[in-house]
Amino acid sequence: MPKRQRVMRMSVEQPLWRALAGYRVLTMLYAVGLFATGYGRFPRPWVAIAYYCVLSVWTLATLPKVANAASCTKRFLAADLALALTGILLTPVADAPARIADGGPTLPSIWTAGAVLAFAVKGGWRWAAAASTAVAVANLVERGSPARDTVHNVILVWVASIAIGYVVEVARASERTLARALEIEAATRERERLARDIHDGVLQVLAMVQRRGAVIGGEAAELGRLAGEQEVALRTLVSSGLAPVPGASRDTSGDTAGAVDVRTVDEDTDDDADAPVDLRALLAPYAGARVSLAEPGAPVPLRAAAAREVAAAVGAALDNVRRHAGEGARAWILVEDEPESVIVTVRDDGPGIPEGRLAQAEGEGRLGVALSIRGRLRDIGGTAELISVPGQGTEVELNVPRNTNTTNDSGHTKSAKGAPWTRGKAESR
Repeated sequence: MPKRQRVMRMSVEQPLWRALAGYRVLTMLYAVGLFATGYGRFPRPWVAIAYYCVLSVWTLATLPKVANAASCTKRFLAADLALALTGILLTPVADAPARIADGGPTLPSIWTAGAVLAFAVKGGWRWAAAASTAVAVANLVERGSPARDTVHNVILVWVASIAIGYVVEVARASERTLARALEIEAATRERERLARDIHDGVLQVLAMVQRRGAVIGGEAAELGRLAGEQEVALRTLVSSGLAPVPGASRDTSGDTAGAVDVRTVDEDTDDDADAPVDLRALLAPYAGARVSLAEPGAPVPLRAAAAREVAAAVGAALDNVRRHAGEGARAWILVEDEPESVIVTVRDDGPGIPEGRLAQAEGEGRLGVALSIRGRLRDIGGTAELISVPGQGTEVELNVPRNTNTTNDSGHTKSAKGAPWTRGKAESR
C-alpha cells in the first residue's frame, strides 16, 4: 500500500526562547520603572535616560532575534552583552557614589541576566560561563570592591546560567537520541511492510514454482531448483538487519538548533483511508467449498485501512492452512462484532503447529505469521494471537480496536453451527 510521510517538528528548547523573550521585555520595564521611582536621587539623570532609551529600543527591536536558535546569531549575542556591560559601567556616571556603596542597582538591573541566559540557551553551559564571567568583572569594576551583595548576585547569575546551559545541552542530546530512535522505528516498519508484500507475492510464487517443477520433472525441475534458490536468497534478504537511515539527525546546537526533522508518521495516500467500510465485503471472497464464513447479519464497520489489513491477514492465515494443513483441510472464519473491537478468528482442522516451529520458521526467514499476520495487526493497533495444539488444528485470533468515530449497532455474533470453536481452551504454543 503506498505511503507518504509527514515531518514531525520537535524542539524541547523552543519554550525557553519564548520565555527569554518575555523575560527581556519585563526586566526592561522593571529597570525603567526602578529608575523612575528614584529619579530625584540621580545627580546626572540624563545619562540614565539616554541609556534607557537605547535599552528600550534595542529590547523591542531584537525580539525576533530571540525567537529561536537560528535567529540568535553570535554577532547579536556579542552586541547584547556589550549593551548590558555598558549599562553596568555607566552606573557610576549617572548615580551617586553613596547609593552605589550602599548596594544600589545598576542601570540595566536584572535585564543583564537575560543577555547571559541567551548565551546559555544558544551555546550551552560553556558560553554561559564566559558571559557570566564578563558580567561579574563589570560588576566588580562598577562597585570598586567585592562587596558581599555584589558577590552574591554574581554567583547567583553564574550558577543559574551555567545550570540552564547544561540543561539545554542535555535536552539537545536527548532530542538527537529520540530522533534516531524514531528513524530506526520508521525504517523497521517500512522494512516489515515490504517484507509482507514480498511474502504475500513473490516468495509464494517462487515456492509454488519450486514444488510444481519438482513434480513435473525435466527442465521444469531445473527451473524449480533455481526458483527455490532465489526464494532462500530473498527470504534471507527480507529478514536481515536494518540498513542505516539516510539523513540521520546531526548536532544542531548552532544556527539550526531547536528544529529536528523526523520523518516518522506513515499515512495512507487514499483520501478515504479513515472512512468506514463493511469488513464482511472484504472477507466474503474467501468463503468456498472448504472455507466457511460466519458473520453478523448487520454491517461490520471498520476504517478502510484497518479493514484491508485484517482481510490481508486472514488471507495469509488461509494460505498457511492450504500450504501446511493440506489441500483437504477445512477452515472456518468467524467474525464477531463487539462493542469495543472487531474479532476475526480463523480456525482449521489440520495437524496443528509443533512447539517451537514458529521460532524456527522466523530464523529461516519464513515470516508469514510474524509479518503478514502479527505485523499487520500491530500496525493498525490490534493484536494477533495464535493458538495451536498438535493434532487439533490451529486457531488465529485477530483483534482490532473499533474506531471511536464509527458506531456499532450489532450485537455479539455466535459461532456457526458445526464449526469447532475452541478459543481459550486450547493450549497456547
